[in-house]
Amino acid sequence: MRYVPNILSISRLLATVLVFIFVLVDLPWAFLAATVVFVLGSITDLLDGYFARRWNVVSSLGVFLDLTADKVFVSAVLIAMVQVGLVPAWIVFIIVTREFLVTSLRSVAASQGRVIPAGMWGKQKTVLTLVAMSILLLAKGLGAHLFSLSSPFALHFTNRTFTVAEIVLLLGDGLLLLATIWTLLSGIEYMISALPLFLREKEKSPFHV
Repeated sequence: MRYVPNILSISRLLATVLVFIFVLVDLPWAFLAATVVFVLGSITDLLDGYFARRWNVVSSLGVFLDLTADKVFVSAVLIAMVQVGLVPAWIVFIIVTREFLVTSLRSVAASQGRVIPAGMWGKQKTVLTLVAMSILLLAKGLGAHLFSLSSPFALHFTNRTFTVAEIVLLLGDGLLLLATIWTLLSGIEYMISALPLFLREKEKSPFHV
């Protein structure tokens, strides 16, 4: 049982490769396959930490695999979505930059023997992002192609555009925008949580006047 959380994290890394390839194929059947694999990978994101805590098998390797798998899983798939014009690059820039920021802040905290816990905005951001990406993949699998955040000024609303697939894509776009806002808010939350670390370090500095 002690290896189950690590196995789940590794399986998420393997799922990343599959979803990445399916998205780049850029065909409806491939997007449907990507949706299934992505949802399963998202479920492992919830289960590995839960099992590790429940069975008290938290380890440095497990934490490393979990955090790495989380960031690679989301970032790699978003990059693939940019490649096929499903997601604009600026959204991926915000999400990936926030991940680097949080990782750096946690490293600074760890060097001082402190831990910056995941905040409310961060947990909600993760759920919103995974749900939004799943819906976008599903929409493309259903054949949607009109309502894309990558070309918002090219939208033409007519009776023919409001198909089930296009409505699902529009929903996914809206959720991804919401997830981006939550990403910014969670980044600010982490910076506020880390501020005392820098202030304390400044007070200890012999060059502080």
